[in-house]
Amino acid sequence: MTTPTLLPLSGRRIPTLSPGASSFPHHRATLRLSEKFILLLILSAFITLCFGAFFFLPDNSKHKRFDLGLEDVLIPHIDSPREGKHSPGQMVIHGQGRHDENRHREEVASLRDKIRADHERALQEAKEKLRKSREELQAEIQTEKTKVMEDLKKKDPGPKPLPPVPMPKVVGVSDGEPPEPDAKEKRDKIREMMKHAWDSYRQYGWGHNELKPIAKKGHSTNIFGSSQMGATIVDALDTLYIMGLHEEFKDGQEWIEQNLDFSVVFKLKAVQLAEKLLPAFNTPTGIPWAMVNLKSGVGRNWGWASAGSSILAEFGTLHMEFVHLTYLTGNPVYYQKVMHIRKLLAKMDRPNGLYPNYLNPRTGRWGQHHTSVGGLGDSFYEYLLKAWLMSDKTDTEARKTYDDAVEAIERHLVRKSNGGLTFIGEWKNGHLERKMGHLACFAGGMFALGADGSPDDKAGHYLQLGAEIAHTCHESYDRTVLKLGPEAFKFDSGLEAVAVRQNEKYYILRPEVIETYWYMWRFTHDPKYRQWGWEAAQAIDKYCRVSGGFSGVKDVYSSNPTYDDVQQSFFLAETLKYLYLLFSSDDLLPLESWVFNTEAHPLPVLHLGNITLPGSEPAQR
Repeated sequence: MTTPTLLPLSGRRIPTLSPGASSFPHHRATLRLSEKFILLLILSAFITLCFGAFFFLPDNSKHKRFDLGLEDVLIPHIDSPREGKHSPGQMVIHGQGRHDENRHREEVASLRDKIRADHERALQEAKEKLRKSREELQAEIQTEKTKVMEDLKKKDPGPKPLPPVPMPKVVGVSDGEPPEPDAKEKRDKIREMMKHAWDSYRQYGWGHNELKPIAKKGHSTNIFGSSQMGATIVDALDTLYIMGLHEEFKDGQEWIEQNLDFSVVFKLKAVQLAEKLLPAFNTPTGIPWAMVNLKSGVGRNWGWASAGSSILAEFGTLHMEFVHLTYLTGNPVYYQKVMHIRKLLAKMDRPNGLYPNYLNPRTGRWGQHHTSVGGLGDSFYEYLLKAWLMSDKTDTEARKTYDDAVEAIERHLVRKSNGGLTFIGEWKNGHLERKMGHLACFAGGMFALGADGSPDDKAGHYLQLGAEIAHTCHESYDRTVLKLGPEAFKFDSGLEAVAVRQNEKYYILRPEVIETYWYMWRFTHDPKYRQWGWEAAQAIDKYCRVSGGFSGVKDVYSSNPTYDDVQQSFFLAETLKYLYLLFSSDDLLPLESWVFNTEAHPLPVLHLGNITLPGSEPAQR
């Protein structure tokens, strides 16, 4: 295919594949269902994460001017020498006879006749194309694509076999049915919402990245590059499997196999993809570019990101996936890339112990001194903690880095409002902005998840801090007309947990508040978290549900909101998954055995014991 494919290091936006359906035959020649589940989880976690921090770069070849293939041909303009002057691009012939001059004129005339004939032929071909139906054109395009792919397969003998590795033991991939009838009824409702979202996408947007549920057609944004990458399919597969929607899962799996060329073992495809991403790290510092063209390997950053800096939540949200790749392949390069990032950051001065959101990959210097636990910074801190958890708590360096970062966050960013609400502000050039984003609401769950293992016996303190953040974020929902939270809310001038600007009043089906409810439920079993989660689920079903799926709304303070007409892929990957888990029993994906990446795709804890990852130092407990 000519479309260059690339994937992102996104923060919390962005992006588990699961196994084959349970009806698949089981025999010795195939992977067991549990093994497929692991491979699909790892692959999907890696792909969907990448859909969240590298983006697609255009293929430069597509932007060449249409020049009939004569870009290397010089067409001279012949004139008599006049006072020794000639205009740029002219060929001036000195001291040649009339015969040579006539010969040159004939050659030029012949060349121009050829150009004219080629031009006429191209116009005629274009006219013939325009007479064809859309179906005929699509068939021709598909034929050409198939031919190109066949040619590529002939040149490429295929992926090299990977070394055998012990598969992590699958624990907790069970039904998770709750013992309480009320919780079971609510969980069934969440499953019905997922089925409505999926069925609508299946009917109106199949193969596109996302869905426009009002217009009832596919939707694509520039973060995915191609409109036919099936981001919703990749993002939703593990949710479908966890919910027991195996027929729907099978449809998605078949689409991936047929359209993303995932016809070989899934971990091989993950490795092929990772190898395409490695050129993003080819910078003077080893800090990767935000975007890389998978065809050319050329990378760059967004111009708006502090003069072309890399973003903390992007280059800091690779560790889980890259460590798994090294574990699966035995190739140390993936582990070494992410460990290089960690070591470089450890050597840098940090203002007030805080990590700014921007880092220049050329100079290794911080960009604008803006620190946020919300957008641009969020998942960097999340992955420090989860690197420790995923390593079976052997990566003590990650844990120490997380603890130091959280201490600085608590000292400089965490504040209590006049009304008693605990919030996390943003540090901008020495000033604390008393505003908290919806994205930062994930931190309540993070603090709870990291409570066990905190230094100085502060586990109770951080569990309480998580509870206070959960309460504040619930208030941001409860103080709106729709009972859905705004994108950002302030704590200024007598206003608390309320959005002020119109461009901060929207809700786009985000998961972070519900994510925190789920973690708090798992660690406390306080019934209020299920109650708050159910309130959110009811509000989503009432105000965001339409006949063609689910849509975000533009103003949560309006009783008659307008829709943004986008069903985000993360709604299926995260929001509905966390709601379903909230009303499931704790033996479904227990946290002792699974770690959720930033797009809610579960990866298994690597109980490595005495095993050392290639390229790493022996684990220290």
